[in-house]
Amino acid sequence: MEKTYDPHAIEQRWYSFWEEEGFFSPGSSGEPYCIMIPPPNVTGSLHMGHAFQDTIMDTLIRFHRMKGDKTLWQAGSDHAGIATQMVVERQLAAEGKSRDDLGRDAFIERVWEWKNQSGNTITRQLRRMGSSLDWSRERFTMDQGLSSAVREVFVRLYREDLIYRGQRLVNWDPVLHTAVSDLEVLSSEEKGRLWHMRYPLTDGSGHLIVATTRPETMLGDTAVAVHPDDERYQKLIGKTVQLPLSRRQIPIITDHYVDPEFGTGCVKITPAHDFNDYAVGKRHDLEMINIFTIDAKINENGPECYQGLDRFEARKRILSDLEADGLLEKTEDHSLMIPRGDRSGAIIEPFLTDQWFIKAAPLAEPAIKAVEEGRIRFVPENWDKTYFEWMRNIEDWCISRQIWWGHRIPAWYDEDGNIYVGHDEEETRKHYNLLPDHSLIQDTDVLDTWFSSALWPFSTLGWPDQTEALKTFYPTSVLVTGFDIIFFWVARMIMMGIKFMGDVPFREVYIHGLVRDAEGQKMSKSKGNILDPIDLIDGISLDELLEKRTSGLMQPQMAIRIDKSTRKHFPDGISSYGTDALRFTFASLASTGRDVRFDLGRIEGYRNFCNKLWNAARFVLMNTEHQDCGLDGGNLSYSLADHWIQSRLQTVGQSMIDSINAYRLDLAAQQIYDFLWNEYCDWYLEFAKINLQHADKASVRGTRETLVQVLENVLRLLHPLMPFITEEIWQRIAPLAGIEGKTIVVEPYPVPNHERVDADSIAEVEWIMAVILGLRRIRGEMNISPGKPVPVLLENTNPLDRERLERNNETLQKLGRIESLHLLGSGEQAPDSAIALVDQMKVLIPMSGLIDKEAELDRIAKETEKLKKALPRIEGKLNNPGFLAKAPDQVVEKEKARLKQLQVALANLEQQYRQIKAI
Repeated sequence: MEKTYDPHAIEQRWYSFWEEEGFFSPGSSGEPYCIMIPPPNVTGSLHMGHAFQDTIMDTLIRFHRMKGDKTLWQAGSDHAGIATQMVVERQLAAEGKSRDDLGRDAFIERVWEWKNQSGNTITRQLRRMGSSLDWSRERFTMDQGLSSAVREVFVRLYREDLIYRGQRLVNWDPVLHTAVSDLEVLSSEEKGRLWHMRYPLTDGSGHLIVATTRPETMLGDTAVAVHPDDERYQKLIGKTVQLPLSRRQIPIITDHYVDPEFGTGCVKITPAHDFNDYAVGKRHDLEMINIFTIDAKINENGPECYQGLDRFEARKRILSDLEADGLLEKTEDHSLMIPRGDRSGAIIEPFLTDQWFIKAAPLAEPAIKAVEEGRIRFVPENWDKTYFEWMRNIEDWCISRQIWWGHRIPAWYDEDGNIYVGHDEEETRKHYNLLPDHSLIQDTDVLDTWFSSALWPFSTLGWPDQTEALKTFYPTSVLVTGFDIIFFWVARMIMMGIKFMGDVPFREVYIHGLVRDAEGQKMSKSKGNILDPIDLIDGISLDELLEKRTSGLMQPQMAIRIDKSTRKHFPDGISSYGTDALRFTFASLASTGRDVRFDLGRIEGYRNFCNKLWNAARFVLMNTEHQDCGLDGGNLSYSLADHWIQSRLQTVGQSMIDSINAYRLDLAAQQIYDFLWNEYCDWYLEFAKINLQHADKASVRGTRETLVQVLENVLRLLHPLMPFITEEIWQRIAPLAGIEGKTIVVEPYPVPNHERVDADSIAEVEWIMAVILGLRRIRGEMNISPGKPVPVLLENTNPLDRERLERNNETLQKLGRIESLHLLGSGEQAPDSAIALVDQMKVLIPMSGLIDKEAELDRIAKETEKLKKALPRIEGKLNNPGFLAKAPDQVVEKEKARLKQLQVALANLEQQYRQIKAI
């Protein structure tokens, strides 16, 4: 093996080997275990959330594959309708063209060209993460099979009267000219204004004052509403007001939606441009007047003087005209939530338009029941409350989008506007008995991307054909996803799965948290704290990082802000850590359901863990390769340490299995980390160095065998978390253990042998460790060099202590660097000594001649004085109400932690001072 661990020398080589040899395909036997990857957008690149989620899934997949299950991780990607269309439209714009210049068919061809040439970035990055997806079964939501499934579902739902076309209020993107889902709308608080307007009573007896943040929508008002119990307006209910700037009169109605405490208690109702007003309009059968064009300009339903104006230009003109007519009461500054399209950045407009909808309630009922009855379990369980809340208040789902890239809706219209739905035009004509000369035109809309995604668990397995894969892997085992798409994807998959397969799509739903930065802040480009998983794997210089983040930005101020924040967070760029260190970091953070704080210090620690494993393997190989490790039989004798490490291996192996089965990858990571670093490397290898020097060949062979067998088992335990380094080392270790397999990927996961757990060996080694640790603590406190041999006295020993001492004298002498070891008899007085306790037994190191008492006291006094000077500054901060009120929570917590560290350090120094003073 190379002297130093270099992840880049091994990772891509092993991944290519695994994929080319077909090790990611399901085996021929075993219980089916299947995970469907949440299909990443074809336009996307790997972000930290993907990498975290994929680490969890790959760990589960590799674990079950090694357990012998018939394991499938279904690969695939989503066509990402709006996002992909925007990418290609931007390319055309750079060429001075638009999609209309090409026409629909040519534009779709252009998108397919882009997809085939540039749309596979994220699948390459998934391979870099070691994700063991079955790429031979890779699907795409627009491939022929999935498109067939989409049409089949649409036709069946339509013919069962569960899909309909109707006029409803939707989120409308005036730049993209399409309806968008709630998930594609980002709302944030922005500064705005609240305008108070006078609506004159028709009878001339006065006016009502209504307040709005969107005065341009008044052109579509069809009522003014008050609360039915509001005494101020009882006499006005049923009367009318003159709508300003128009010739229309609108009624005064009552509705419990109105808050009488807000403003004047009068609310303008615009059913075609506000979701709450739409509901009021439905209850009162109000006219719904759409005043906007598809690009949010005033249409023919507005007064002629405003027609053709952009909504914000119209706002200015309307306010000016209201003021001129004496109808603008007052204006106030006001903060409000502004919804913007996540792709275009345009302010979303509630828009009344003809769309296709799914009747959701009939599909939701069995989906609710499935979770209630425990056929689907959420992990953590509290997420089922979120699921129930949404499902029990579900509204019909708008499934049509006014773009070109996507599954075109399989509906046709004749000249009279009649609708015909079928799998294709030929089948449609046949179903409706239409003659060849009956003119039909296909609907130009496409389906919401989430429609095809909802079919993912069964369409990818071949449905509507009853394939062997569908019979084997449906229902799937677990869905791993974030909480933000429980509504948009998880719930819809459950509804569609039960509807078309008669069973749930998965047995469990594991909900993971968000990946945040080390301070708990959300990662974002503008904050400069965002991390790219590939940068963490490969490393990147500061200059490269700045170029990557600021190139192509059109706004200079944004570029300056990102440059500054990036320099603050990553002044030296980002080091190269390798995939295994990144994966292990994610696993260590994967506590069910909680957001995680990603700290570069932690990944650096786990890179060191890789180095520790690498160096341990080199030690084992240097002492076992071309040596007799007991494979050919003969006498084998096992030391106390051999029995101990084998015992601990069985216990840790069981804990690993239990933790992974419970989705506690954080616990699994901690267990194997502690065992490998703290027990195998720090202790067992030190014991082994002593045993390997024995003249007894049987004992040496036993230790060699144990070194190899335990390391080989550790590699298999660790493989699901860290696939690359474990494969590289296993290829060298396996032959020494008598294993002839081609890859660790399909080797069996270790099954604990509880009969090998030797409680006596564990207790005796823990006694040895306690003695050695006691000696090391004394050395540290008394500033005695670790390499300096010291005399040791033992006091208050019981018969068991003396037996253990006799059996392990050599080990204690060598590991403890003991010059001499003496048991104090009863009544024998110990000289001035530093003391450590091991149960009732005292471990003493006489201080005479070991330290310069006065020099040591002087050193401790200076160190104490230094810490005491730092204490008031931190205490002052934490006692300052201003600091506590203004500083971010994480800064306050950091100061509290520093204070605690100082207090503990001072207490330790004071104890040392007293101990040395007493000598």
